[in-house]
Amino acid sequence: MSNFVHLHNHTAFSLLDGVIRVDSLIKKTKEYEMPAAAITDHGVLYGMIDFYRKAKKEGIKPIIGAEVYLAPGSRFEKSRKRYHLVLLAQNKQGYHNLIQLVSKAWLEGFYYKPRVDKELLAEYSQGIICLSACLQGEIPQLLLNGNYDLAKKAVSDYQAIFGSESFFLELQDHNLQKEKEATQGLLRLSREENIPAVVTNDSHYLNKEDAELQDILLALQTGTTVDDENRMTFSGEEFYYKSPAEMRKLFPNFESAYQNTVKIADRVELDLDFNHFYLPDYPDLGEEKSPEDLLKKLCFKGLKTKKMDSNQQAVERLKYELRIIFEMGYAAYFLIVYDFVKYAEDNGIMVGPGRGSAAGSLVAYLLNITKVNPLKYGLIFERFLNPERVTMPDIDIDFDENRDQIIEYVKERYGTERVAQIGTFGTMAARAAVRDVGRVLAIPYGKVDRVAKLISSRKGIEQSVKDQNKLQELYQNDGEIKELLDYARGVEGLPRHISTHAAGVIIGAEPLAQLVPLQKQDESVITQLPMGDLEALGLLKMDFLGLRNLTVIKNTLQLIEERRGKKIDIDNLPLDDQEVYEFLSTGKTAGVFQMESYLFQSLNRKMKPDRFNDLIAMLALGRPGPLGSNIVDDFIDIRHGKKEAEYLHPKLKPILEETFGMILYQEQVMEIASTLAGYGMGEADLLRRGMGKKKLKLVAAEREKFVKGAVERGIAEATAQEIFDQMEYFAGYGFNKSHSTAYAFLAYQTAYLKYHYPEEFMAALFSSVMGNQDKISDYIKASREIGLEILPPDINQSCHDFTAEAEGKVRYGLKAIKNVGSAAINALIKARKEKEFSSLLDFLKRVDISALNVQSLEAFIKAGAFDQIAVSRASLLLNYEDLYNKYNNLSKHRAQGQQSFAELFEDQNEFMEEDLNYTEVDELKTETILEQEKEFLGIYLSAHPLDQYQEKLKYLKTYSLAEVIDASEGQKVLTAAYLINYKEHITKRNNKMAFLTVSDRDDKIEVIVFSDLFRKINFDLRENKGLLIYGEKSDGQLIAKKIISLNQKLLLMNISELSQRRIAKLKRYLLKKEGNVPVLLKRNNKLIITADKYNIDSSQQTQTELSRAMKKSEYKFL
Repeated sequence: MSNFVHLHNHTAFSLLDGVIRVDSLIKKTKEYEMPAAAITDHGVLYGMIDFYRKAKKEGIKPIIGAEVYLAPGSRFEKSRKRYHLVLLAQNKQGYHNLIQLVSKAWLEGFYYKPRVDKELLAEYSQGIICLSACLQGEIPQLLLNGNYDLAKKAVSDYQAIFGSESFFLELQDHNLQKEKEATQGLLRLSREENIPAVVTNDSHYLNKEDAELQDILLALQTGTTVDDENRMTFSGEEFYYKSPAEMRKLFPNFESAYQNTVKIADRVELDLDFNHFYLPDYPDLGEEKSPEDLLKKLCFKGLKTKKMDSNQQAVERLKYELRIIFEMGYAAYFLIVYDFVKYAEDNGIMVGPGRGSAAGSLVAYLLNITKVNPLKYGLIFERFLNPERVTMPDIDIDFDENRDQIIEYVKERYGTERVAQIGTFGTMAARAAVRDVGRVLAIPYGKVDRVAKLISSRKGIEQSVKDQNKLQELYQNDGEIKELLDYARGVEGLPRHISTHAAGVIIGAEPLAQLVPLQKQDESVITQLPMGDLEALGLLKMDFLGLRNLTVIKNTLQLIEERRGKKIDIDNLPLDDQEVYEFLSTGKTAGVFQMESYLFQSLNRKMKPDRFNDLIAMLALGRPGPLGSNIVDDFIDIRHGKKEAEYLHPKLKPILEETFGMILYQEQVMEIASTLAGYGMGEADLLRRGMGKKKLKLVAAEREKFVKGAVERGIAEATAQEIFDQMEYFAGYGFNKSHSTAYAFLAYQTAYLKYHYPEEFMAALFSSVMGNQDKISDYIKASREIGLEILPPDINQSCHDFTAEAEGKVRYGLKAIKNVGSAAINALIKARKEKEFSSLLDFLKRVDISALNVQSLEAFIKAGAFDQIAVSRASLLLNYEDLYNKYNNLSKHRAQGQQSFAELFEDQNEFMEEDLNYTEVDELKTETILEQEKEFLGIYLSAHPLDQYQEKLKYLKTYSLAEVIDASEGQKVLTAAYLINYKEHITKRNNKMAFLTVSDRDDKIEVIVFSDLFRKINFDLRENKGLLIYGEKSDGQLIAKKIISLNQKLLLMNISELSQRRIAKLKRYLLKKEGNVPVLLKRNNKLIITADKYNIDSSQQTQTELSRAMKKSEYKFL
């Protein structure tokens, strides 16, 4: 065993500074035969639990520490000067004190960095061992500045705070001159003042050769390139995790400093408990004596309310669930969830029907935590809470857009110091790592982008290089790309930043700063530990999820009530409405929860659901596992009577009949084990988990137990083996039926509203995605599919959000217009309450102009909001700025005390008349109007620029972009589209190519124009946006083979009835003619674009020659 221990190490949790991965650190520590290791990340404890658990598992003693930032004076003073100081937790008290120090540094002392001060250190010093830190420590800095006496005083301060036996001077040697100077002073202090010392290395990377990798990380952190001479960087290559032998060469005459590292490790006695749960007390028991009594009372009240109190099965199930909950000590947990769900519903915040396995609990249903009756759908409680497997219950709740209000309520209820949102780490994914490293290495963007696109995010860099021949070739033959990929692989997966988890909230039984490290993030307090570590510590974690679809449902119900006077009880809809199922069967599922994708559109058309259980099954089927097998096709074939369902044993039929003999749900595995082999439901859940996670040893043991139990119940051994095989096979695909049922309920609710109340539903749906133009475009297409018209914004009709205006019509919301804020909309709506606006002048006179700026007025005009009361947009655009300024100036004068127009102008009528006679001009071109709509609405609304070419296109058989998108890989297509985005690119051979985004009325696609074709295009793509594109479908894009401007004249020739001789003659004729009119040949409904060499002119002579050689019906200039 080594007689040295590393006490100063920065892992990758010293974000964009340390490169050491926790797993690698532990592996290297074992390799060096060191008994212990510390982690001391900068100002944080991000990795402490991950490190602790993994080190313990490998027989390494974990030492939890941090290199904190120390303010020279008070932590409340805003000074950028700060020192480093290393703190190590010696025991449980030290562990909790270290957590307090790190948390308070972030919450109280943050100024550029989280800082403690000596006052705070003194308050939380017990159980902590302190090291003087690197060159940036207070003592080394004082020594370097020649302040030996002040350094001596600092030593006394630290000894007074931590005790003389718990403060050590750090000796480091990274071959730096300043370090050597500081070391002389440190050795003198140690000798003269009898202060113990330790040898450490300021390890930031694992191996010496990783120095360049860490340098790249620093450049990433500072946003510079490695070529930047002025950037922050480490000197030398000595900041690695050295072997004990290497360390001993640094200070060969100071044996005690090495021995002290081992003594410190020996002193550390920290045992963390991962078998205890810290549940907060429920604060409002009322007249009841215990949480158990209150929970029981509420549940039996729920039985009565839901008219289930006479159902003996329900009563027995409730008693059973309550017994398990009480035995496991989770009564308070259910009350806590019940309480904030009740608060939500009492305050008009919509709550989802449930998610995950919680829908299998009758208690949750009776408390209105979930909305689906588990008895009705055969949902199993033990899938949610298993007495055989003691884990904290996990009830995740979906809320509408007011989710933050629930978090604030929980903070108020349990105390802000006991509630925090959960931190989560953003890591460097494969492609992002390549792009980041490429930028730092200053490799041309195009080259980096090309490499990044060849990498599979799922497989990662290493596997992608092995699997991709093109990438492998680049890696082997291009040194720059090899370097890029090697470094990118080194940083791939490292944490890049911490952010707030989208849903996770933690509620503590005591102030959280005593339990977990905290920090500020965008004005919120978050945990420094990720969700898994918090759960391992036994803390209560809740997922409060914001679900857009719930906001859509809530707003739809509100619109229905306002417009039709009907109040819909959304949680008690008839689930047997055949019209809804017929509607779903059309595949028009845009906006239907969980069923919007093309996959589910197709699945609905194939499945043709006609009952609620079909929706449950569809959500389970529409996942990668089942889709990658034959399960989906078999399921649909059996459902439609094309195949027979097969059961390996008659006892399976009651369990598998609803899924046509297939094991689709995890709960079915549990039921089979229970019914056929005598498993308890808790045991059956363990079997289900083992199969799902492919725990081979457990599964092998369970096979023997299952077969034995099945044989005892009269099933042949061979059949039992076969059934177990079937269970094991399907377990990989099986889905949580509880979750599927709850989400099917939400899917049905949205489908019901879309079918019966399409105007209100689509209006609410549009309003939920304002700001996402792609989604709005998709939903406009979906609206047209169901016969709805989307009306443009209108200052007299539109509101903030989209509204249902009349049958079959939805009005655009003003909030969706770019550059228009809420203040302007509020002022507009307030002013028009009296009467509608009649003109721009009327609008400016009546609207509070202080809430309106000239940019928002321009946006209203260009978005078409004035179209119904204006002569033309062109006239408005010519005059609006001048008129706005006049009325704005008038408003300012009036605010200063001048109360009428007459006070400002000698002749009020003259002023009004002058304004009324503003200049009128001809309307803008349609194309200009549409481009303005695109600019301010993000879409073409009143028409599409491609519409202007309809007369030409009606003669050409082209694919719509929807058909292009659906085309198979490699398929050749001809499509008409309009250019909406153009990006030119210079290749490494200095040739031009282009990336286009083109659209038609309903869809858009990326088009790649390679250099060979780009050279041949004889018109400016940016000026001629209507395009006829012939290309090949490739990886979701279109590789252009030929592009023709729709502004060009075209010659269409029908050669269907021409003989081969005449075609040959025609070919010779075209070759002889020279011009710029592309020739398209039509043969038996197939359209052929000819090569440029066949282009012709459209002169009178040519037209005369063609009229003599061909029938009028055989050619046409378009």
